[in-house]
Amino acid sequence: MSNPLNPQSLSDATLEWIFVVDTLNFSFWPEDPAVPFTVEYKDKSYTNYWSLCAAINRALEEGIAITDPAYYATITMEQLQHVFRSSTATPIPLLNERLAALHEAGTALVEHFDGKFANMLRLASHSADVLMRDVLKHMPMYRDRAAYHGVELCFYKRLQILVADIWACYDGKGDGYFSDIDLITMFADYRVPQALVHLGALEYSPALLERLKRHELMLSGDPDEVEIRGCSIWVVELIRARIAVILREEDPRRPPPNAIQIDFFLWDLAQEFREQMKRVPIHLVRSAFY
Repeated sequence: MSNPLNPQSLSDATLEWIFVVDTLNFSFWPEDPAVPFTVEYKDKSYTNYWSLCAAINRALEEGIAITDPAYYATITMEQLQHVFRSSTATPIPLLNERLAALHEAGTALVEHFDGKFANMLRLASHSADVLMRDVLKHMPMYRDRAAYHGVELCFYKRLQILVADIWACYDGKGDGYFSDIDLITMFADYRVPQALVHLGALEYSPALLERLKRHELMLSGDPDEVEIRGCSIWVVELIRARIAVILREEDPRRPPPNAIQIDFFLWDLAQEFREQMKRVPIHLVRSAFY
């Protein structure tokens, strides 16, 4: 986690930071790109996902215990508005949902895990599967699911990125070691599908592309949204399998990347080449899942 907004040391405080950030890691796209939600922190302006990290760090420096479950279990709307105050006229989207997510997560950690996400993590005994099942059991707002032709599909974007962020921050060691890390798929959001289309790995139908160009707001669970997310996951799995074949031919001792590493690469690519990728419209869904 090389970005200066990310934790710079490894401790229980780091785990609590990662958990609260991923609990709130959803819906940053601006309705007016010219005036996005913006956080000023240490003489810099941050938008999108980094505005969340900057707001959390700013609150901590102000003495607000925003990463303490006992605090955010009962945080008020007024207090949360202060944490996420914007330097523009645009507030952070879905503030009510963020308040509910904090209350739900904080209450679960206080009541069942002695007030610490670190305890919840360690009870999972280095299993991503066990950790995710525990989170799903106690925190319904992480249940990122959709019905598609009568079948329930589970995407779990924020839940999987919670595991991935811990794994990456700890370099897969100590608290960041998961014996089943390869269970994790890519994180089905709106930026990585855009990158996949830009690279030619994924192709939208003309009808879907026209719909996206109209900047039409989709409802969560819309069939087009479900197909975009599901196909993106499968494309990354195909990329992963192809890379594994290439690496086996070049150096059998070299392990292939997992879906987390491919996702991180694609997300970084989407940020770096944001202007070039504007030719590919993102699908717009105002959701607490991503």
